[in-house]
Amino acid sequence: MPTELVSQSTPKSVQTVFGLCARLALPGTVLVALLAELALAERKFAIFGGGFGQSQTLDTAGEIAAFLIVLLVCQAAIFYGAFRLVRRLHGARADTPLFYFNFVFLGLLVWVGALVAKYQALAYFSDAMSFQIVRNLGGGSLLDALLFSMSEAGLILLSAGGALLVYLLACRLLVRRWRGLAPAPDRTRLPPRLFVLLLLTAPLLLFAANRIDDTRSALARFNAIFLWSAPLGQITDFDRDGWSLFSHPIDLQPFDPARHPYALDIPGNGIDEDGFGGDLAFREPPEIATPVIDGARPHVILIVLESARADAIGHRIDGRSITPVIDGLVARGSSAPAAYSHVGFTTFSLKSLFTGRLDPAPGAPSLVDDFLANGYEVGIFSAQAEDFGDIATVTGMRRGRYFVDANTQREERAFSFAAEGSLYIDGRIVLREFREQLGDPAQWDTPHFLYFNFQSAHFPYFAPGTDRIVEDDPIPRGEISAANRDWLQRTYWNAIAYNDRLVGELVAELQRLGVYENSLIVITADHGESLFDDGFLGHGHMLSAEQTQIPFILSAPGVALDGPVGLADMRPIVLRAAGADIVPPSPQPVFQYLGTLDRPGKIGTVDAAGRWTVFDLNREAVRTGDGPWRRYGELTDGSAERRAAERLIDRWASERWLGLLQRREQRAGR
Repeated sequence: MPTELVSQSTPKSVQTVFGLCARLALPGTVLVALLAELALAERKFAIFGGGFGQSQTLDTAGEIAAFLIVLLVCQAAIFYGAFRLVRRLHGARADTPLFYFNFVFLGLLVWVGALVAKYQALAYFSDAMSFQIVRNLGGGSLLDALLFSMSEAGLILLSAGGALLVYLLACRLLVRRWRGLAPAPDRTRLPPRLFVLLLLTAPLLLFAANRIDDTRSALARFNAIFLWSAPLGQITDFDRDGWSLFSHPIDLQPFDPARHPYALDIPGNGIDEDGFGGDLAFREPPEIATPVIDGARPHVILIVLESARADAIGHRIDGRSITPVIDGLVARGSSAPAAYSHVGFTTFSLKSLFTGRLDPAPGAPSLVDDFLANGYEVGIFSAQAEDFGDIATVTGMRRGRYFVDANTQREERAFSFAAEGSLYIDGRIVLREFREQLGDPAQWDTPHFLYFNFQSAHFPYFAPGTDRIVEDDPIPRGEISAANRDWLQRTYWNAIAYNDRLVGELVAELQRLGVYENSLIVITADHGESLFDDGFLGHGHMLSAEQTQIPFILSAPGVALDGPVGLADMRPIVLRAAGADIVPPSPQPVFQYLGTLDRPGKIGTVDAAGRWTVFDLNREAVRTGDGPWRRYGELTDGSAERRAAERLIDRWASERWLGLLQRREQRAGR
């Protein structure tokens, strides 16, 4: 260091304070960064206290100790490496105030800034958000995908600009005012053996902690663990199948790329590729042939109510039902006592409803094709963007004559940015477009199949244009919390009541056109919605009645709806009710999954009595009804629980295999 930077006139007290600050720079930075991330993780996921939205918590001394030790070792190793790198880059200025300021300020700025951005995104998108989903939310437009998060990105950039200005001013002050400080002795250098021991200990501790369910779940929330797990996973993925000694579940066949967790089990080859349930015995279900609708060929009006749980129909507020119009359809027609979605996501649900399959390939036969083949005019009038998740492509919605959705009416969306709600429009806009395009009675000589989608009950449960029926003061988005559960629920019930009013306006229009008496009206939903009544808000988190049980109502009386009905069962039921000579599906438990069909976190079936059998693939544990969770490997061969688990696993593997066959057929037919 140049001698002119060192002044003998520097007060000893100042030099002492600088030395103390230099000594505390590394451990202090590690501690501040760790506490900031712990605070954010606890606020978002409640990893210690548990509560709403969190099913796995650190609630034993052993779990907490393992979590803290592994996290501290992994984070300390990363920050120590960064410290040595920054020090080397400073060269002659190493161990000066400028070096320590750069390390502490920039280290915390990058680390905490990344945390804030991450948790801000999670506040809107949850853990499952991906780039493709963001793009789909923009209707396939990358520009709209950027607009999706522009409000948050702008705040982050503004904050980063302010931090950079503070940094430049502070550097100027350091260079001018602190030249007289002598370099602080470097007391951060670890003995080579100790540093090597730290590098070896971190992966061993991480491997051991991954065997503790709740500890692993909590650690996965932290950036330091990701920075260790990602390269360790690549290094120990010996057969390059995407699974390793540090993945979960662990790859028990590390040198066989055909065998790993979530591997697709090939039927009849004598090999259990995924390690569960033995070799798959697959029987392909019969394809739904193009039906012939004889007789009067009624108009068919399919209505999907976003996020409408089954108990929303007929729900009473202050002694009055919030759905009087739909109640009338139930009284005069048919309704399923037990209907369920297969998954808590709109995209997959609508594809199943239209095609009768859980994992349909693009171009798979659907209700659109069925009715077109029988001479129907087909129209789509949707309040959501039907390009979201390729719904329109897979179901063939654009093969109809009329197509209206939140993309064709993008200037009338309920919110400016999707981050403030979703890409949807008010239901009355949908009805306005319906009247403009099909408001002439002369157009109805030909039978019509029309699909309506009403989004009023989508989070945040109130949008501009929504009538105030149940709640005069809907809860603002910023006030949504478990503490305001009653207010939130009344706002949701208000949205359901508004949907009922929209259905009433549609019925009135059909009556004005003179076609109501010759119309089959079908009402269902894509999934349910938790309202903090089962510990969650939203959908796609749990296999539960709140999140998956939905209405299924037909205006035609006498339709047999025995047993549980899944969305994939509804296609043949609707066709048969419309007059097609088609065999209805045999009642069987409804298969469900969390996540995606290929990589679910849980799979399950629910029977007519509402009893679930669930297999948690992360924990490799099975639960039947309200019974305890039991490890799959500990179930006795031939026991009722073992047989139920293996039936469930076979059902899952069969659905995946069927999807693969359909995609192969689709590609071969091109």
